Amino acid sequence: MPEPLIVTFYLKLPQPSPADDQELWQAGVQEAIRDFRNAVRNNYSEGTLQRLVTHADPLARQGSVLALGLIGTLASNPVIAAALRDSDWLVRRFAEDALWEIWYRGDNSEHCWCLQQAMQLNDFAQTIAALDDLIREAPEFAEAYNQRAILLFRRGEFSRSVTDCKSVLRMNPFHFGAAAGLGQCFLKMNKPRAALKAFKQALELNPALEDLRQAVQALREALDDGD
Repeated sequence: MPEPLIVTFYLKLPQPSPADDQELWQAGVQEAIRDFRNAVRNNYSEGTLQRLVTHADPLARQGSVLALGLIGTLASNPVIAAALRDSDWLVRRFAEDALWEIWYRGDNSEHCWCLQQAMQLNDFAQTIAALDDLIREAPEFAEAYNQRAILLFRRGEFSRSVTDCKSVLRMNPFHFGAAAGLGQCFLKMNKPRAALKAFKQALELNPALEDLRQAVQALREALDDGD
């Protein structure tokens, strides 16, 4: 069986190693990434890329997950989330990054731009106000809630952050970041059992969150919870 065309496109990219930082790697190969994105757009539909995520060839899986991170929509959320458990380390790494990219893009380019602008503001109150405005305009844009939850957590407003994290998970049940954030809020609120449940949810979504694995073990020991 001939290899999928996505492999040909993908192998033109400099291949990352386990030690490479993903963002730095992408920054260093921007021109090659642009060529890869254009080749993918000209030859593949999102649905075909989704099917390739489960291909037997790990190179096809790597290329398709990377491609979906560049051009995919929220429709690819479940497929990429499943790839977080792939046997290949690079597929897992690309999947995590692809999910964040898709979540940030949302389903509307104008809302994505507004989120980017809000997060570039240096003043906390202005950023929160901009996120409040965006959420009123786009009440189903989960990542706007997630970014507000992060800011509220940093300000010590844990109850409000919990509310936003729960909103994110209602809209996007694959959002391991919101589940982890929820657990961190509960820890600060001295609710260890709730924190343990949230951390376990985050790990079920993304088993690569090793720092949470340690937190889960510590909470289990403290609560004498062997489950």
